[in-house]
Amino acid sequence: MKPRPISNPTNPWDTTAVEYLEEIPPAKLEVLEDHSREVLGRNDSPDVGFTWSVNPYRGCLHACAYCYARPYHEYLGFGAGTDFETKLVVKPQAPELLRAAFERKSWKGETVAFSGVTDCYQPLEASMRLTRACLEVCAEYRNPVGIITKGPLIERDLDVLKTLAQEARISVCITLPFHDEQVARAMEPYVATPRRRLQTIERLAAAGITVGVAVAPVIPGLNDEDMVRVLTAARQAGATRAFYTLLRLPGPVSAVFEERLREKLPLRAERVLHRIRETRGGELNDSRFRVRMRGEGLYADTIRKLFETTVRRLELNTAWPRNEAEKEEETTFRRPMKPGTQLSFF
Repeated sequence: MKPRPISNPTNPWDTTAVEYLEEIPPAKLEVLEDHSREVLGRNDSPDVGFTWSVNPYRGCLHACAYCYARPYHEYLGFGAGTDFETKLVVKPQAPELLRAAFERKSWKGETVAFSGVTDCYQPLEASMRLTRACLEVCAEYRNPVGIITKGPLIERDLDVLKTLAQEARISVCITLPFHDEQVARAMEPYVATPRRRLQTIERLAAAGITVGVAVAPVIPGLNDEDMVRVLTAARQAGATRAFYTLLRLPGPVSAVFEERLREKLPLRAERVLHRIRETRGGELNDSRFRVRMRGEGLYADTIRKLFETTVRRLELNTAWPRNEAEKEEETTFRRPMKPGTQLSFF
């Protein structure tokens, strides 16, 4: 990771701000520990298709300019810019906390999503292995899992994923918003190339894992032209599901995104910002539920119709609902036996 000068939008939760009078120092990578007592996060948004999530990490080394999770870093007292990319927070007790949650009588074995905030297979996972340890707990309890990631590192855990596929239920979605590798590198500088992520889809599908592609986010005027190529390539690689979301720029994300866009793609910046406003009622963001993921207006409708037409042509999302319903009936959450317990059902 190349050193970058510290650059953060003003944190509205802080009472003070730092202003450098001379040369701005580089942002240095720091790994901090979070000793929260809970690891399951509950989601009540009608725009997201899961209730429970596990986030072993906060902040993300992928450094995607458009990441909607950047504002969450401000709640920790950090910045949403380079702090989000370099001050990474880990939850070392995540597997033990997840096991404790599964042991509660109130837990009914609902699907757990990895992750709701930042990528569970970001580079830090290579050494920390927290996502893998949490997945092993899910496999032990036969608890259904959904994963969304950009990280080919998921291939390392194929053994655990296969166990979940056989004994519980698992689906994986690989996020792939760009087909053009140069544009991808500008907006998501430390993520594997689009070609490498397509290879991950292929390897997961070959292993019998239900895998889909997330064209997310679609950035009007920048990568909407990539959508058909991304969906076609993902289908050829073995994806059976697909979804998209329109770019969201909540709070400080708009400043981070615009700065990166003007720095890396200056000739396209004004056009992209204009197109975004076309889908957001003249603004860069619209936070309303049921609108924020799709946008409004003619341009947003054109993106939606292009996605739907391409998905039908490629026969994506056709068998998934029926197969998932069948698997739902087969999946039984279980609590592992304590040592010395006798089997009573043989």
